[in-house]
Amino acid sequence: MKTTSVSLAVAVAATLVASSAFAQSQLTVVNFGGANGNAQKKAYVEPFEKAMGAKIVGVEYNGEQAKIKAMVETKKVTWDVVEVESPDVARGCDEGLFEKIDWAKVAPKADFQPAAVHECGVGIFIWSTVMAYNGDKLKDGPKTWADFWDTKKTPGKRGLRKGARYNLEFALMADGVKSADVYKVLATKDGADRAFKKMTELKPSIQWWEAGAQPPQFLVAGDVVMATAYNGRIDAAQREGKNLKISWTGGIYDLDYWVMPKGGANKDLAMKFIASASQPDAQAEYAKLISYGPTNNKALAKLDTKTLGLLPTSPANSADALKFNITFWADQGEELEKRFAAWAAQ
Repeated sequence: MKTTSVSLAVAVAATLVASSAFAQSQLTVVNFGGANGNAQKKAYVEPFEKAMGAKIVGVEYNGEQAKIKAMVETKKVTWDVVEVESPDVARGCDEGLFEKIDWAKVAPKADFQPAAVHECGVGIFIWSTVMAYNGDKLKDGPKTWADFWDTKKTPGKRGLRKGARYNLEFALMADGVKSADVYKVLATKDGADRAFKKMTELKPSIQWWEAGAQPPQFLVAGDVVMATAYNGRIDAAQREGKNLKISWTGGIYDLDYWVMPKGGANKDLAMKFIASASQPDAQAEYAKLISYGPTNNKALAKLDTKTLGLLPTSPANSADALKFNITFWADQGEELEKRFAAWAAQ
């Protein structure tokens, strides 16, 4: 009996060790799904699984920071690596929701776009919110935000992301504010009033969207005549044969970041995944699959002229672009989003 008990104990211990090893080699990576998620799977996830012998569980979400906060506060963190937008990396870092990044394990900071280097996050890619339209339904698409607002010239619904961010900037550009002056104007009470007044002009023609997949769907179906959209979503639709077009003038570009929720069980493996996904070869492969710009500058030399020309960071596409101002939205975003919610409900 004693021998059997010992054997049983050894077997149980071996099972526990194996289970522990398996748990350590399994990583949960969260992103926004869609074309971006598919590109990440091919460029980042599959090579990492093959190289490390690890299993990556993919999860899709819509950027709900509250989910991360709940996990961290209850000490039940099940997400290891999460893709977040720039306001959320700044806010989450300030609130202590994310682990600090050990940049020595990633790559030299000098290799990256300055905005990609954050104490709590590593920039994944540069994307842009742009004007888009269906070339089969609209021959003369909008060239400026004033065109986008002009419902007399081009009747029909406009698709806009539901929220204050981006829309208030676009509204000011539609009202004649130069892209370089947008945040200076929006920071004033008169400027914010001006933006909301311009939004009110367009309100009867707005069809709101909340998920990145919706604008291309709306355009293809003819639900809207033009829409704001993430450039990568339009690129994905074009690759599927849809005749969707982009107007880059006055687009707002920004970065998404990798973060690690504080208290995750697989911090070391998570850090290795982030480092792997930040290498030039991996980022170049990602940019070939979806037209979002690399944050590691060394990836650019690995891309052909055609691919470079489709990126938000190309000289032609970024000529009149506006860099999303994280500091402004961190300072005034909560108040403006509340005002927007009240305005939208009227």
